[in-house]
Amino acid sequence: THKVLNDAIAYIRSLAQLRGRNVEWAEAAVRGAATLTADEAAEKHVIDFVSVDVSGLLAQADGREVRIGERKVTLQLKGLSIREYEPNARARFLMIVTSPIIAYLLLLAGIYGIALEAFHPGTWLPGIVGGICLLIGLYAMQLLPVNYAGLALMALGIGLLVTEAFVPTVGVLGVGGVIAFVFGSILLFNTGVPGYEINLGLIAGIASCAAALLLMILWLAMRARRAPRFSGDEQMLETDAELLEAVNAGGETWARVHGERWRVRCDAALPAGARVRVVRRRGLLLWVVPE
Repeated sequence: THKVLNDAIAYIRSLAQLRGRNVEWAEAAVRGAATLTADEAAEKHVIDFVSVDVSGLLAQADGREVRIGERKVTLQLKGLSIREYEPNARARFLMIVTSPIIAYLLLLAGIYGIALEAFHPGTWLPGIVGGICLLIGLYAMQLLPVNYAGLALMALGIGLLVTEAFVPTVGVLGVGGVIAFVFGSILLFNTGVPGYEINLGLIAGIASCAAALLLMILWLAMRARRAPRFSGDEQMLETDAELLEAVNAGGETWARVHGERWRVRCDAALPAGARVRVVRRRGLLLWVVPE
């Protein structure tokens, strides 16, 4: 809005006046996004000077007066030694985990690891690794410009995908979960901050894996529905069996069916060891006929 723009212009003008810089160019930079090369910036008095290395910077800054608060200080930089401080192990670790992509992957690994442990209790490794990744990912998130609406959409999407595995909705929950996950991943970080966006190819790859998993679950569910039953009367009918004892016509004897001993009745006389086929069942009694 105009008010925000005018506030920004007033602030940059006051700052340029305080530091003795080019006030007109500072206003143009805010109003029209004006840019300059390094040499042009020095010529227009936007900066003090240009230096190619640290030694040259110290040499040119030596003897200059700078304002610190309400007092002026003269810089005495001649003959000073330059000491470099490398980041320690903790700083390097934080640089890695606070990368938006790494934090995003840690968060996903943590969620899926804990979910896997919940579905298969006692495996330990997925739960331990998932818990560590989730805690590190959440720590990184609180250092990054996170959009909590995007985080909520991601959580909703993963929840819908997990629910699809237990609730038969023919893919409705799964498709909604993939859509919510994709939009949540895109909105997760404040992309107005340079360098804090997630690569769309990574999001597409993870979403494709989730969609492939959903299709596999649906295929397994449909195959299970078409598979023959393996329990009840359907399991017993037309099953081959072996008589353990001889039987008279219309009599009863014992037979082995699926490795179990069953009481059977047969209308024909058969010797022990004869092969028969189950045609009917009533309670614990089977009717058989010769093969």
